[in-house]
Amino acid sequence: MTRVHVTGAAGYAAAEAIRLLHGHPHVELGVLESRSHAGEEVADHFALLRSTPYRFAPPGSVAAAVRPGDVVMTAGGDEESRSIVPALLAQGARVIDLSAAYRTDDAVAYGLCEWHRDAVAGAQLVANPGCYPTATLLALLPLASAGAPRHVVVDAKSGITGAGRKPATGSLYAEVAGDIRAYGIEQHRHQPEIERLLRSNAIDAPLVFTPHVVPLARGMLADSYAVFDGVLDEAHVRRAYQAAYAGSPFIRVVEGDRVPSVAAVTGTNDAELRVDVRGNVVRVICAIDNLGKGAAGQAVQNLNIMLGYPEETGLHARAIVAG
Repeated sequence: MTRVHVTGAAGYAAAEAIRLLHGHPHVELGVLESRSHAGEEVADHFALLRSTPYRFAPPGSVAAAVRPGDVVMTAGGDEESRSIVPALLAQGARVIDLSAAYRTDDAVAYGLCEWHRDAVAGAQLVANPGCYPTATLLALLPLASAGAPRHVVVDAKSGITGAGRKPATGSLYAEVAGDIRAYGIEQHRHQPEIERLLRSNAIDAPLVFTPHVVPLARGMLADSYAVFDGVLDEAHVRRAYQAAYAGSPFIRVVEGDRVPSVAAVTGTNDAELRVDVRGNVVRVICAIDNLGKGAAGQAVQNLNIMLGYPEETGLHARAIVAG
């Protein structure tokens, strides 16, 4: 059994990670550290974890308990990760960081599982991708085989848990209900992450990225459009997607009358993709759960790859609400 500790353990993504790790057959949950809820029972804060025995520990508890061979999921803010991760690595732990602190660091394995399995498998530190980058990159990276697009446009919509767990979250839902809000349109914090990975895969076109928050607890739908100079061979494009994800248990490429559905992936680590070609434009729609494939589910998938377990291990459970 591998001990897995969690810092920043009172957030939405951390709670989802705890839920998944609690049912993982090869994992023993260690310290669950929270600055805001130290000493309180996890069950009192998340309905989905009400049957679990865990309690939040105070800051510094993970560093005091960690042993070589342990894994730590750091789920707090960027500055917190930068302050604690180097010491955890020096103590012999392997780290999966759910913040954005290391996502643009070329020396750190980027945990987009379907594209970086080899790097993740041997890594001491993995930067778990953000939810918007996950949905966008899964949709666009196979297009590199079709040539270089001239423009890329992404229109993405996320459930409100993507904003994080804050005291005002309840009022946020009331404010968003009945509305769709575009935000961060000048420069969203995830845009550099997306652009970096696109460039590293020979997609260097200007990116117009528009994120929205919608009145859903969890879930994400990203519509990505790549505009090329010439007319594309639709069969070739479709083969590129089938080839890219042929060995990926969590990716479904749907066709015909089916379109990607947030309801179909909620509470899972799945991603649904649909690819359509119209002349020189490729449209790819991607649905994920922003807390699943966009955060905690992918973190557990990365954990499995790091430890040599099948990628699906511990990821069959399904949640219906955010808790």
